[in-house]
Amino acid sequence: MKTGTTSGPLIAAVTFNGTKYEIEGETGQSLMKNLLDNGIPGIDADCGGECSCATCHVILPEDWYAKLGEPSSDEEAMLGMNPEITPTSRLSCQIKVTDELDGLSVEIPEFQF
Repeated sequence: MKTGTTSGPLIAAVTFNGTKYEIEGETGQSLMKNLLDNGIPGIDADCGGECSCATCHVILPEDWYAKLGEPSSDEEAMLGMNPEITPTSRLSCQIKVTDELDGLSVEIPEFQF
């Protein structure tokens, strides 16, 4: 995983089978880019972060979903095409990493593997 001289927020990604990856996030970048740059499996990001494919789908815990807010209508439309959508699903390309995300844990659904 990437490490740098500055400390970014610690973020965990848990795959459908329970494998946990922890990364140090780079603030200012999308969560999707952070997951890709750190080689987290199950995040394909086929559209490159343009909110037009849903291959960067993550499931947030309820408390984090409430903190990050509802998805936009475009994001909801993309999520609607995903077979594993949940009430706390988001596209990681639409979540900007900030220091406030320290401790975030997301689940990556089985469909993306």
